[in-house]
Amino acid sequence: MSQRPSALTRPTSSKRRLKDLLLQKDNRVCADCGSPDPKWASTNIGVFICLKCCGVHRSLGTHISKVLSVTLDEWSDDEIDSMIEVGGNASANSIYEAYLPEGVSKPGPDASHEQRSKYIRSKYERQEFLKPSLRILSNPKKSSLKTSLSSKITDSFRSSSSSSQKSEGMVEFIGMLKIKVIKGTNLAIRDMLSSDPYVVLALGKQKVQTTVVKSNLNPVWNEELMLSVPQDYGAVKLQVYDHDTFSADDIMGEAEIDIQPMITSAMAFGDAGMFGNMQIGKWLKSNDNALMNDSTVNIVDGKVKQEVNLKLQNVECGELELELEWIPLDQ
Repeated sequence: MSQRPSALTRPTSSKRRLKDLLLQKDNRVCADCGSPDPKWASTNIGVFICLKCCGVHRSLGTHISKVLSVTLDEWSDDEIDSMIEVGGNASANSIYEAYLPEGVSKPGPDASHEQRSKYIRSKYERQEFLKPSLRILSNPKKSSLKTSLSSKITDSFRSSSSSSQKSEGMVEFIGMLKIKVIKGTNLAIRDMLSSDPYVVLALGKQKVQTTVVKSNLNPVWNEELMLSVPQDYGAVKLQVYDHDTFSADDIMGEAEIDIQPMITSAMAFGDAGMFGNMQIGKWLKSNDNALMNDSTVNIVDGKVKQEVNLKLQNVECGELELELEWIPLDQ
């Protein structure tokens, strides 16, 4: 019976296994720029990265790099096993940076977004520094890790396109927005007696969505979704759909979330951890937005948060309850 390769023993706590891996020397700095104390990871590539590089990874798409926060997100055992199997930044970089051309150097912690984007796309999307797959497979002393990783990255990069490189590569992110979709109330009926609702959030070219809740007009999701916030950000677009198996999904309402009050307030106060619990801003209800009541921006336990209750627009009924959290670049 085959055994899962493990550089670490398997403690009872999944978080403990991840923390042990992060404490390894090569994982204490970002795999792409060397910034200390990385708090993010690409689970399918197997590297720990900083928030600035994380913004570039997210622009690549999850088919190339699936990013999770080490501290904020819930990890599955499979995702942790995958990170452990790769073995960390040094092991992954021995493949992805095996052949750095002359004149090409890694970006440093203070590199611009343009420099990071160019290097990271060359490294993972275009595979310009990768060992030739035949050399990986032909060496009998190489572990199955290298063989499986080689096939994994070959498959994951097939769908990348040059157009996305040009349109997304120059986007500079100023932080992250965590949106917890809590619940819906009195949503519209789109099937015979009920609906199978799910929520889609979009910011710029990014889209994230919740799971589908079957046959429920008052669904409870309690799901956290992450969006990178570009420097030139607009409103977050929210849409609710009814999932259909054999036809196009039906719209069940929409709304816009103005994130400017939160971001402006958060940046004005700086490090929220230096302040006690307090209100720092407000998004006011008006005839021009979907708010059911004024939405205050608060510092809660050192974090900038905002509760938002929305009346869905362009639909006969339906309300949605959300919680927003601002995550600055240095967290």
